[in-house]
Amino acid sequence: MRKLVETMVKGMVSHPEKVEVLENHSGQLHQFQVRVDEEDRGRVIGRHGATASALRTLASGVARRKGVRVEIDIVD
Repeated sequence: MRKLVETMVKGMVSHPEKVEVLENHSGQLHQFQVRVDEEDRGRVIGRHGATASALRTLASGVARRKGVRVEIDIVD
């Protein structure tokens, strides 16, 4: 799952080398903290959070097939 989230985020930013995805999982819940360059933060969040929401929806769909839950947070 981490690789999927990382690949999707790197595809949207101008500075993919600065993308950092930290994973924490306990049982069926996988939590991801995504850090990007300050310049790219707006691209990842999107207008009114639409891009971040789409990212969460795609990851949740894949996670559901694997029988797990996923949370994605874009952090400073």
